[in-house]
Formats: sequence, C-alpha cells, structure tokens
Amino acid sequence: MSKSAFPHWIYDGSAIADPLGYGQDAVDFIRALKHPASTAPKGRFQLYDFQERMTRRIYGPRNADGSRIVRTVFLMLPRGNRKTSIAAAWALLHTIGPEARPAGQAIFAASDREQAGIGFKEAANIVREDRRIVAATRIYDAHNSAKKITCRPNKAELLAVSSDGAAQHGKTPSFVLVDEIHAWKGRDLWEALKSGMAKVPDTLMIIATTAGRGQENIGFELYDYARKVATGEIDDPAFLPIIFEADPGDDWRNEAAWHKINPGLTHGFPDLGGLRTMAREAEHRPAERFAFQQFHLNIWQAASRDPLFDMAVYDAGRDPNFDLAELEGLPCYLGVDLSRSGDLTALVAAFRHEDGGISLHPWFYLPSEGLDDKAKVEQVPYPRWRDDKLLNVIDGLVIEPDVIADQIINICGTYDVREVIFDPSLAGPLMSKLIDHGINVLQLPQTAKHMHGPICDLERVVNGRRIRHGAHPILRNHFESVVVKRATSASELTTMHKGTRHSNHIDGAIASALAVFRAAANDNQRSIFDLDPDEFDRLRDEAEAA
Repeated sequence: MSKSAFPHWIYDGSAIADPLGYGQDAVDFIRALKHPASTAPKGRFQLYDFQERMTRRIYGPRNADGSRIVRTVFLMLPRGNRKTSIAAAWALLHTIGPEARPAGQAIFAASDREQAGIGFKEAANIVREDRRIVAATRIYDAHNSAKKITCRPNKAELLAVSSDGAAQHGKTPSFVLVDEIHAWKGRDLWEALKSGMAKVPDTLMIIATTAGRGQENIGFELYDYARKVATGEIDDPAFLPIIFEADPGDDWRNEAAWHKINPGLTHGFPDLGGLRTMAREAEHRPAERFAFQQFHLNIWQAASRDPLFDMAVYDAGRDPNFDLAELEGLPCYLGVDLSRSGDLTALVAAFRHEDGGISLHPWFYLPSEGLDDKAKVEQVPYPRWRDDKLLNVIDGLVIEPDVIADQIINICGTYDVREVIFDPSLAGPLMSKLIDHGINVLQLPQTAKHMHGPICDLERVVNGRRIRHGAHPILRNHFESVVVKRATSASELTTMHKGTRHSNHIDGAIASALAVFRAAANDNQRSIFDLDPDEFDRLRDEAEAA
C-alpha cells in the first residue's frame, strides 16, 4: 500500500481504457472549443497533456452496458494551474457537448455567488468565442439574477448555484462541478445536490479544489476519503482521486517539489518568478509560509492561520493503545474551562509519566437544548460526537455547576488527581463543593499575565513530542483552532485566542494548558501533605533547624 497519493498515471504513459470512445470524444470536443485567453492558432482551447490525461481517465472507462465507471472525481490542484478553465470545459461537455442529455441539468456549485460566478463566467466566455455555439445557446447573466446557459437544440442547461444561497432541493442534475469545497458553508447544498443526483442514472460529480484548513468540514472528509482511495486503503473504482500535494518528505522551498505538485509549471503557469518571490517572503513570515504551503503546495492546514502547535507533531503523539485504565496510578492534574450560558465546558486530565511524557484525555459537556441548531450555525458535528460518546450532553438550556462538580468528583474518585485547576471568575459555586470533598483546588485566572506560562508549557510539551493522547477528535479540533500572538520582547506575553470562524473553539486547549502547566511544574513529585505524618514532622524539623 503506497503512502503517496500522487497520480503517477498522469505522466507514465500507461494506457487508459476507452472501449466505446467516450474519452476520445470528450478530448475532441474540448479541443474544438475556443478560449478568450488562448495563444493557440484561431484561439483554440489549449488542452495540456495533464488535462488531457485527466479527461480521458474520467470519461473513457466504461462498464459493458456503456455506463460510466467513474462517478465521482476529487481533483485537488494548487492555485494557478488553470483549474477553472478545464472545469468550465467539462461543464460545457455536459451542456452542449457529447455528454449532454436532453433537458439535462449541469451545475456549477461553489461556496458563494461570487465564486460560482467565476466558473460560470469562464464557461460563458468560452461560449461567446464561437459564433456557432452562440447561435445554439442562450446566456442568462444579468446582475443579481440566476446565471444560466441553455442549449436550444437539446434543452440542456448549465446553472450556477452557491452554498450561501437559497436551498437547491428539487434539482436533478446529471453533472455537478463542485468548486473549492473546503470553503463551503455547511452541508445543506452538498446534501441537496447528492440527493438530487440519486434520482438520475449515470451521473458524474467532479470536485475541484485547492487544499483547505481544519478537519471538521465536508472538504476534509472528502479529501481524507480520496487519499485513502489513492493510497489503496479503500477500493472504490467509482471514485477517482487526482491529488497534487506535497508529500511529507518534500521540502517546501525545493523547486523540484513545486514542479511535481504544480503540473502547469512545465507549460508556464503559475508564474515561477511569482512563486519564488512568495517563497522568499515566507521564509521569515510564518503566516505567509502556511498560506504558500496551502495554496501552492496543496498541504491541508490546521484551522488556525497563526498556529501555536505543529499539528503533525500533535498527531504523531497518538497512542493506538491508549487506555485510561492504565493511567489510574499516575499523578493527574485536571484543567477545567467552564462555560458561560450554553457554551462548551471542557475538563482535561494531564497524566505525568516517569519519562517526562504527558498523556491527555478530555471530557466535554454541552446542554441539550438547541444542540442541532448550534451544530448548524457553528458547522460542528455535535450530534455525531454525542452519538459517538465523545460529547456529554446534559439536559437543559445550561449546565448547572453541581453537574460539573459531580463529574469532577467522579474523576477524582477514579484517578490520582493531585490538583484541579480553575479560573476563579466562574468556579465559585464548584470550588466549595470540591473542597468539602477534600479535593485540592488551585485558582489560576485566565488573564494574559497568568496564562503566559501555561501556554508556553503546553507548546513545549506538544512541539517537544512529549504529548500522548487517544486522538480525541474534539480535543484535536480545539488544538488546531488556536491562534497565537507571540511575545516579541521580555515585556510582552504570549497569548492564544480562537479563530474568527464559528467552528473555532479552544476550550479543550485552554483546559489542557492549565493541566499541563501543573503537571510539568510538579515533575511527578507528591505534595508534602501526602507524606506519612512522621516523615512530614521530620522534614519540617530539619527545615526549621537549617
């Protein structure tokens, strides 16, 4: 099983099945089109080698009855490689070309109206370049109205729709071009289009995108599935992954890697000089480096644009045999980030190992009222996490302090909890109950001054490869959502914040910082109050004598 998802078949000259000639028909049609930016004779559409191979691989292979083998394509291509042009050509193939069906629907679907309009405009401009096609079609492109191209002879149409617009239920497309899926807002349009395509036989969906950010979105779900198909982990002949991305061992500054990942560079696009300029700037500007890696090397990024953690290092800390029962005898420090109103409450335990490693395990809590609406607004799968036993849902509109206090008491009854660390501004009602149960409570205000140390300790533990965890998806989501403002002088403080998206939450990261701060500070040593009384008296006498 290969670890690389790279599409070697595009370059190896291997035969691509085309028993009925559909692949050749598609190539011939696209080459017959004209493009306004073409430098070829008579403005012919310039179908480059890698685009031709992709076209043949999508349309050529067929079942014995003539139906298509490839039903879904996931194309991940870096910015500047003329993804929009080939996508427009494919869309026209299903509107005015040999793949068109009588009264069929082809759809350009994007994150917003502006993005959908870009792909539609590309297709419309191709149509306008050929008077024969103009005579056979009608373009509806008025401002603030539905954008559509209709083919007069076969009544087929190409529509532009967006995920931020009205619901698209009722559509029954035979072809859908999904543009920049990583930027889509929610799943409504995706689900409407998928259900609509299920009503039509022999449909084709092409997802054309650059890399995105974060893992709790439909874009990452598709990317993850596509990689598994590309590497052989999943066998799915109907799903064609075409992923141009940097491999883990690739140096992002190496121009040979740029050429591998950007198939258009051989033909002069994107501009090599422009890439060199961006790379030089990215050397000393982390935010620019992450953007360069995302858009030009197609490396899927963490949710944060100014991350505190190297998420590849965090992921490497996953212990496939993680077992809470095996941690019961280790010193444990419990960080608590309490919620206001109906927000998320996070408890994170940091278990200190003798070798200096720290194991993390979280518990998350949300009120039940409005859970589905909250999931929709924030674009976070709370119901799925609840069903997977990853999220504890408490009945009601808010989580009462006693509920969390009882949870902490239960945790302390199971594990060797040395300290429970709170922000005192919200912990008043809990602290007295915990103290009454003999639990050691530490107050640590979540101010910039007090959180500087915990943040720096957590960064050192994670990026220093001392962290171990069970790959809890909510905790990972919170870690990758952290935005950092770093101290640039001795008089400044390092602070962390959540990003600007609804889906950005860092409650678990804050609770982890509190827990790790105390676990690292205590260095596996028991409190003097845990000593035998005689030993305690002896040490006290020695200290007084000194």
